[in-house]
Amino acid sequence: MQERITRDEIIRIYNVELSFLDSLEESGLLHPEMENNIKYIVYEELPALERFVNWHYDLEVNLPGIEVIQNLLQQMDALRTENRRLLKEALFRGRRFDEEY
Repeated sequence: MQERITRDEIIRIYNVELSFLDSLEESGLLHPEMENNIKYIVYEELPALERFVNWHYDLEVNLPGIEVIQNLLQQMDALRTENRRLLKEALFRGRRFDEEY
């Protein structure tokens, strides 16, 4: 079983509102697990939750803004991954070309 924390503990530790956590869940930004009528957040999602909390409470970014920012960051990560793949492929093809001639 993955390590996890209850939403009540998150509210206490991060000083956030339950409605904010509900909004993150409804928008698909958080994926809580349910057991015995208690919702948990797995530790793997805590870095993302901390970002969302900072954006919302410190920078006053609303939920639609959080969704846009998160989507853009995911797109940037995907582009970086694709760029690395293409660079490796180009380098590999360049080596094969040099070896053939």
